[in-house]
Amino acid sequence: MPGERLILFVKHPRPGDVKTRLAQDLGVDDAASLYQVMAEHVVRETTPAAGGYERLVRFAPAEAEDAIARWLPTVARGPQAAGDLGVRMADAFARAFGEGAGRVVLVGTDAPGLDRVLVGQAFGALRDHDVVIGPACDGGYYLIGLAAPCEGVFEGVAWSTPAVFAQTVARARALDLRTFTLPELRDVDTLDDVRREWKRLAPLLEGREALRQRLERAL
Repeated sequence: MPGERLILFVKHPRPGDVKTRLAQDLGVDDAASLYQVMAEHVVRETTPAAGGYERLVRFAPAEAEDAIARWLPTVARGPQAAGDLGVRMADAFARAFGEGAGRVVLVGTDAPGLDRVLVGQAFGALRDHDVVIGPACDGGYYLIGLAAPCEGVFEGVAWSTPAVFAQTVARARALDLRTFTLPELRDVDTLDDVRREWKRLAPLLEGREALRQRLERAL
């Protein structure tokens, strides 16, 4: 719908810069390749229907713009701000609202269960709630949406810890924001996550048989 914007946070899949915990078991090259596969999957699965929400990739690092343009040439894009995750998300929301969006949803690109249906549920929830959040199994979240600007929801959160989801919900409640929670999904950050999400991940590796075989051996 007009006025709805989906933001995808994407990292340049350069070995050594993404999925560092996963790289401890898989090596930097395979960890980066798996992240690239997952990100491409999320980009495909969140493609809006005709007349649906707008979509924008916010990428990091900013100097990877040319590489991102070659990788994801059909998606509108812009760099993430500098700073920690909270600063970068707050900036992305502020820019979206400043450009006229009425409801904004932001997602990561490492939860293979994320799709357009969940994104649609998030936008639907924002018609009656101030905040929508999709919890991840590790205590973080794979999706957050706002019906209006509210930088305060990103303050006082210990990023990259298992407390992220709980602290964000607590911040929203402290700000008297009506909050809606989506179903829990799993981000893929560790080898155990790969094992638990293998039924979703394996079909994505069609045409990348060598990578698939190395992952299967690691599991």
